[in-house]
Amino acid sequence: MRASLIQIAVDEGESVASRRRRAAALVREQSGSDLVVLPELWTTGAFAYEEFGREAEPLEGPTYEAMAKAASDAGVWLHAGSIPERTPSDSGSAAGEGPLYNTSLVFSPSGDLVAAYRKIHRFGFDKGEAVLMGAGTELVTARLPHTTLGLATCYDLRFPELFRGLVDAGAETLVVPAGWPERRRAHWTLLAQARAVENQSFVLACGTAGTHAGVPQAGHSIVVDPWGEVLARAGADEEILTVEFDPAEVTATRDRFPALKDRVLGLKAPRG
Repeated sequence: MRASLIQIAVDEGESVASRRRRAAALVREQSGSDLVVLPELWTTGAFAYEEFGREAEPLEGPTYEAMAKAASDAGVWLHAGSIPERTPSDSGSAAGEGPLYNTSLVFSPSGDLVAAYRKIHRFGFDKGEAVLMGAGTELVTARLPHTTLGLATCYDLRFPELFRGLVDAGAETLVVPAGWPERRRAHWTLLAQARAVENQSFVLACGTAGTHAGVPQAGHSIVVDPWGEVLARAGADEEILTVEFDPAEVTATRDRFPALKDRVLGLKAPRG
């Protein structure tokens, strides 16, 4: 497989509409790839908390439409990063506005939505995303022709039990869009490699460049193989990181070194 991670820059001087058009154009340029990945909350910036409510959109809103069209035009599987999703109100209020979620979207080469994942672990320690957005409750995978993606987002990377659940659901390639801050970049690399090693899976971790609401971003998107070896790594600025990898290495690694079969803790007791 050929994957392209679009480490797009998010800066205050560019409007959301302009960045959406630019991201769509960048996706179209990756027509030779099988899978394209965008980062977390690239429309607003992951730390631009004041923009979440103003720029939130329904699942099938303008970003959905632009990314579905871009995936179809390029003929690629597209993990379109995440958006601030505004859900309909359950109370029938006049405004018709319900909770916000940090929601990732995955499209097929025909432009169909094949998966949507609401971020489970919200960052902020009782402020920011942690109070402005609701928490997802479901693990989500997406079946591609040659691999099954396991979906996680940014802060999720710190919670290994989520990834164990994705592996149990059949995931072989773990895709992690993020808006990770520069000041914790060492954790970003370390955790991406750890999740690859412990789950014997590929990890495709796509971050943003630029500055979100005064918070410099780490960039340094990274692709790691099931042995923890770094196949490709981006720098700090906007760039497209493209790498070829063989999904069959996951099965080969798990057969050659069957550590997952020795799991004891966290497994459900057999029935009967």
